[in-house]
Amino acid sequence: MHFLKLAFHQTSGRQPHRDDVFIQSYIHLIRELGHFPAVREMSLKRRQDSTFPSKGAFGRFGSKLAAAKRVIEFCRNRGGYEDVIKVCKPIAAENPPHRDKIPPTESIEGFVYLIKSGRYHKIGRSNSAGRREYELAIQLPEKATKIHEIRTDDPAGIEA
Repeated sequence: MHFLKLAFHQTSGRQPHRDDVFIQSYIHLIRELGHFPAVREMSLKRRQDSTFPSKGAFGRFGSKLAAAKRVIEFCRNRGGYEDVIKVCKPIAAENPPHRDKIPPTESIEGFVYLIKSGRYHKIGRSNSAGRREYELAIQLPEKATKIHEIRTDDPAGIEA
């Protein structure tokens, strides 16, 4: 799909915008708001101003953290953007959350369960076996029955 869009731009004589165009849009909105814009604020700005790029166009920068770093890099290479750098620095300094990674010293207590529905069985893990049993029961065409449940401090290891 990306290839097709690029080919369309080349054959129609239109070229994709350079990153600088989007970074300057970020800068104008940062100065207008006084803080780094959230996705909703960029959407609102687009509705108010049709020349402002759509929020999807900013996806080329990736995360908010990556976008803040790109804006800082752009501003440092030019003068007069100290106010923008000041707004972006705290965001660029944030550590991205690692939702799937848990420090090895931290033990998480949970459950490993075995549920039967019709002729099928499901082994899984959850921090609340009762809630998970309910969630699965409403999604399954046949009645779900909990066969077994184990409380453990290593649900991932036991499930595996």
